[in-house]
This record gives sequence, structure tokens and C-alpha cells, in this order.
Amino acid sequence: MNSSNGWPASDDQKLIAVTPYKIKGTERSIRCAKYAGPLLAGFASEFHKLIEPIDEGVFDDWAYSFRMIRGSTDKLSNHASGSAIDLNATKHPLGKAGTFEPTNVPMIRALAKKYGLRWGGDYVRKDEMHFEIMLSQAKAFALCLKLGLIKQVEANK
Repeated sequence: MNSSNGWPASDDQKLIAVTPYKIKGTERSIRCAKYAGPLLAGFASEFHKLIEPIDEGVFDDWAYSFRMIRGSTDKLSNHASGSAIDLNATKHPLGKAGTFEPTNVPMIRALAKKYGLRWGGDYVRKDEMHFEIMLSQAKAFALCLKLGLIKQVEANK
């Protein structure tokens, strides 16, 4: 069973190696799949520094959740594979557009591209809180190495 981006999904987190990843510069951690976690946590750290803080107020930063895409009965969300995150969800609710300062949008897109992500703000049905991996697991692994998020030694574990 796979999520919409092709990553293995399961309601058993251990089967898909979902573990917590610390978001540098914050007190937050996100639960993600191996090789998705370093990319999503790296992105979240830069988002926190460059776009807006994610560790203030209510805890509304989410990652792994075994569920369908909202409104679907047969397509698993990328959250179900631990390859998607939502940041500051209460400030950027599903379906609402223009929740970020317009001057931040180019940086959001640049950061998403850097980390191999797609931003929900570019969807037809806006989901500005949402960021998901759009790479295969092999390409995500290679990008983790390229960005220095993991070392080859760690990858062999």
C-alpha cells in the first residue's frame, strides 16, 4: 500500500520506519519516514528561520498520520507514509489562500524546491500549511546526502 507519491504507507509506523526528527532551532520534532524526515525537518528549520516561527502558540505542526487525502475514499495521503508535514496549520487552514505575506511566497517555493517538496499553496484547492516529498525514496536519500542531512555511514544502518 502506497501514498499518493508512491512511498510505502502503513498504519504500523514501525513497518515504514517512522521516527521523530528534531527541527533545528525549535523545541519541535516531527514523526516522519526515513529519508523523508531529514528533508522535512531541514525544510521546517529554514521555514522557522526565514518565513515564520513554528514553535510559538498552539502545537499545530503535524507529520505522520495514517489517513486518506481529505475528501478521498481511496487515495492515501502522503502523511500516511510519513512523507508530508503541515506547519502552522491553524494560521494557514485548508482551502484558504493568501495566508502568507506575499513577499514570503518566493522563499517558500525556493525552500520547497531545495528540499524536493511540493507546497500545498500551489494546489488548485489551496492547502498552504502542507508540504510533501515529491521524490522517490532513492532520490530523497541522494538529496539527503547532497545537502549533508545524513552521512553515508548513517545510511548503511
